[in-house]
Amino acid sequence: MGKNQAHVDEDYGQLEAIDNENMDNYPVVFPCVLINTDSVDWSSLSAKSQKGTAHICVRLCIDCYADTHFGSGTTDKIKERASLVHRLHESLQTYRPLAVGAFVRTKSKFYAWFQLRLMWE
Repeated sequence: MGKNQAHVDEDYGQLEAIDNENMDNYPVVFPCVLINTDSVDWSSLSAKSQKGTAHICVRLCIDCYADTHFGSGTTDKIKERASLVHRLHESLQTYRPLAVGAFVRTKSKFYAWFQLRLMWE
């Protein structure tokens, strides 16, 4: 993703465990992109061949400790966050592994997560 590179990892629940002192988990590096294959829907093409549609969840997580209200002097942080969202979207849209079709976005969510962290899903 270039400038302001985000850490990319498999999503195995590390965000949900971040504030749980009773769970062992790897430290989360921000910004990060967490990827999980939620499910795969299969259809038969022939007796020995199937085609699958994978439902993949990609989460962009950003630490938001900078005060970004108008006049704060740190509104450039808003531009940096928007740039990360744009570059992630662009990276996903241009990703074409062999024998795999294009990604099709089916849902987007934006919400605050834990202690001043933003997440796009």
